[in-house]
Amino acid sequence: MKVSLFVTCLGEMFYPTVGKDVTEVLEHLGCEVDFPKGQICCGQPAYNSGYLQESMKAAKQMIKAFSDAEYVVTPSGSCAAMLKEYPKMFEEDPEWQEKATQLAQKTYEFTQFIVNVLGVEDLGAVFRAKATYHTSCHMTRLLNETEAPFKLLSHVKGLDLVPLQNNYDCCGFGGTFAVKMVPISEQMVDEKVKHVEETEADILIGADNGCLMNIKGRLNRKGKPIKVMHIAEILNFGLKGGHHYADENRNGAVL
Repeated sequence: MKVSLFVTCLGEMFYPTVGKDVTEVLEHLGCEVDFPKGQICCGQPAYNSGYLQESMKAAKQMIKAFSDAEYVVTPSGSCAAMLKEYPKMFEEDPEWQEKATQLAQKTYEFTQFIVNVLGVEDLGAVFRAKATYHTSCHMTRLLNETEAPFKLLSHVKGLDLVPLQNNYDCCGFGGTFAVKMVPISEQMVDEKVKHVEETEADILIGADNGCLMNIKGRLNRKGKPIKVMHIAEILNFGLKGGHHYADENRNGAVL
């Protein structure tokens, strides 16, 4: 099965190792992974800010970049949801709407693809730690994906996954929202951090780099020792043998 990786802007600029982890997990599951070089930003920041024409330019480039893909997989529920918004953007352009629909239908968030397309829930991963999970807004409310991450994590041996109170609440990132509405965003992420602390977890896991970047930034500013990891990192580290949160190198990466 051939898979084209949509790494996303945040993934490429701030979390390149997550793209590597996604690739290695998919290859472990027998997928052939490629990386279309023509991919750019999906256009979500412009679209969410009301700049439809500008976002349509980005959408057309993304449609072209992934035109030959069998499946498109991304480590971001938010960006996957944006690609599925493309058909609506081209309602008045039948030619591009058809192309947009084709892309939307073959696009999946990372965990969604593993569970719902590959039919895999247990990767045989081992990761010994106490963790909690943040459910991102777009993945939950726009993709309607609420089960795939938990199915995968429930089979990770040694992982003690504890519930996060009000896990359905937004972390306050929301892309441009965090920039335009700073006071409100700050209160929202502070509440999220409070609930994460209450779990007494060593690690906060998520499936959206935007959320993780926002929460991690606040944790760091408050001097909290909680590690933040994308679910792809947990699964990939876990596939390489037994791991324990205490086993870290000097850069903080779990060995």
